Amino acid sequence: MSEDVLSFEEAMERFDPVLGFEVHVELNTNTKMFDAAPNTFGDDPNTNITPVSLGLPGVLPVINGKAVESAIKLGLALNCSIAPKCHFARKNYFYPDTPKNFQTSQYDEPIAFDGQLDLELEDGTPFSIEIERAHMEEDAGKLTHVGGATGRIQGASHSLVDYNRSGVPLIEIVTKPIVGAGSRAPELARVYVAAIREIVKNLGISDARMERGNVRCDANVSLMPKGATVFGTRSETKNVNSLRAVERAVRFEIQRHAAVLSAGEKIVQETRHWHEDTRSTTSGRPKSDADDYRYFPEPDLVPVVTTQAWIEELRATLPEPPAQRRKRLKNDWGYSDEEFRDVVNAGVMDEIEQTIAAGASAAVARKWWMGEIARLAKQAEVEIVDLPVTPAHVVEVNALIDEGKINDKLAKKVIGFVVEGEGSPSEIVEARSLAVVSDDGALTAAVDDAMAQMPDVVEKIKGGKVQAVGALIGPVMKATRGQADAGRVRRIILERLGVQG
Repeated sequence: MSEDVLSFEEAMERFDPVLGFEVHVELNTNTKMFDAAPNTFGDDPNTNITPVSLGLPGVLPVINGKAVESAIKLGLALNCSIAPKCHFARKNYFYPDTPKNFQTSQYDEPIAFDGQLDLELEDGTPFSIEIERAHMEEDAGKLTHVGGATGRIQGASHSLVDYNRSGVPLIEIVTKPIVGAGSRAPELARVYVAAIREIVKNLGISDARMERGNVRCDANVSLMPKGATVFGTRSETKNVNSLRAVERAVRFEIQRHAAVLSAGEKIVQETRHWHEDTRSTTSGRPKSDADDYRYFPEPDLVPVVTTQAWIEELRATLPEPPAQRRKRLKNDWGYSDEEFRDVVNAGVMDEIEQTIAAGASAAVARKWWMGEIARLAKQAEVEIVDLPVTPAHVVEVNALIDEGKINDKLAKKVIGFVVEGEGSPSEIVEARSLAVVSDDGALTAAVDDAMAQMPDVVEKIKGGKVQAVGALIGPVMKATRGQADAGRVRRIILERLGVQG
């Protein structure tokens, strides 16, 4: 069922949005949060499990020390206070992907709290977001709904459960209510989640692959009538796993809330599901409050105790903060403010840095990542980093250009075939015979044919209008399927006509 929405502009005229984000970050530890089961992605279903993962009777969990260190590092990177002592709790609810019938999490004693993250919107406008807490917990398993048209439980004939993800270490970052974003609320949502992803990648504590669910966002939205001070009822769009989707989901929910409130109706406090195909949300379930989960301290786990010496030891291992790194890279690369902002907003700063480290110039790296690769990503409606193109591919393509084996036009085709999974650039050039035609005999024959067909152009060139040579280059390029070097073709034409270029 489609939802009524108000135009975004009208919604902004009548209401002020209040946001809140819960970002879940899967850690890349070798093992799970409370047992020795492997923490790996993509293995056969229900193979990375132990009795502890399944919550079988009599098992005893043990806290993953590396996960605790990762949580402290992230807390420090978010300018949080680190708790000297904290406990785990049982969050009780029944769902098939939670075999213990509870999730081991932290409730009233998070390991990190009271932080702040300073951001810049696309045009450089600063915005600060207050972090309420960053707490440790375990992930649930994964349900696959079979038999329906949408892949969701509605209309499915049955569901399959994979417990490989059950027990994977998570850190959940919860913001305080965010006000003052106004019409830039959707943009802020994307920028914030992008900043979290950048931080955890920079720390090395998560693979941060959103398409794999390593980073996913629950986006809370409510509206207040202009001039009001009391927050409205919120909705929570669950498990949004791309930057583009986070922005779109927040925008849609603002428009939906505005339509409901403008009709004199009440917002239902509930979870919502995001649908990328329709760019809309649908109702999930009524949103539970903390009391509904009947939290109580986990009796099988000892408290986590930190010391200032340990915290400072971990602080000393933190990499260069992202904001400082951006400033340094911008200066190193010589990009303008606008060029660098585009790179950051596209989420390809790491890819460009790796491309330069592999031997390309800063200009070449930006040309490809922000040019043809960005175009292909937009065409596929995915993030640039989700395409199967690597810095090594870009460097290899550029080397083929420098060696004269392909030209820019052919290079774009090669990148397209890389995206389609046809192999490395060199393999594609070989398999598809895309190399530049370097046989002067073949080029001369194509030039002679073009001149024979266009004698009027030949006379213009002989008469001193050298710029007319372009009219002959086009047919030659067509005859060679774009695989001739235009500069060489031009030289051959002028030589054949005895004209100085």
